Amino acid sequence: MVKARVMTAADLDRTLNRMARQIVEHLDPGPDSDALALIGLQSRGVVLATRLRDKIRQVDGIGLALGVLDTTLYRDDYRNRANRQPVRPTDVPFDVADRHVVLVDDVLYTGRTLRAALDALLDLGRPASVRFLVLIDRGHREIPVCADFVGRNVPTSRGEEIRVWLAEQDGEDGVWLITTDSERIETNGKIGGGID
Repeated sequence: MVKARVMTAADLDRTLNRMARQIVEHLDPGPDSDALALIGLQSRGVVLATRLRDKIRQVDGIGLALGVLDTTLYRDDYRNRANRQPVRPTDVPFDVADRHVVLVDDVLYTGRTLRAALDALLDLGRPASVRFLVLIDRGHREIPVCADFVGRNVPTSRGEEIRVWLAEQDGEDGVWLITTDSERIETNGKIGGGID
C-alpha cells in the first residue's frame, strides 16, 4: 500500500543533476577522465549510473567509463533467501586497478548489498579509491557502511519499503514509500516496481 510519493520524475531529475555535479566537484577527474569510472549495481543502479554519466558528459564534456556489477553471488544471505534473484550480467569493460570508482545504487538499507559489491569489485582489481552513491538512504544499517553521495535521506520503519521506478525499466520515474502488508503497489492504475 502506498504511503507517500517521495520523489516525482522532476525531483529525481533535479537530484541526479546535483549528484552529477557533486561527482565532478569532489572527485575532479580533470583532463584525465580515464582515472574515474562509474559502476552501476544491477539493476536500477545501472540505469542511474548511465544517466549520471550522460549528465556529466553533457554539462562538463567529460566521458566517464561505465560498468555494470551484479552482487547476487557475493551476498552473505544468498543461500538463505527464499526468493533467490537470478544472476544478472557483470560487465566492467575496463581495468579497475588504480581507478577512482563510484559504485551507484538506488536504495541503501542494511548495507549488505554494498558489502557484496565491494567484494565483487575487489575480485576485478584494486581501485585507487571507491566511493558510493545512492539515490535514497532509508537507514537501518546492519553493518558499518555509509554513502558518500546521497540523493535523499528517507527515514523508514521496518514495516516500510522504498520503491524506485525508473522509466527505462518501469515505464515512469518516481520513488514511493510503501507499507509491506502489500507486495505490489498501484500508482495511476499501474502495478509493479522492485525492491532493491
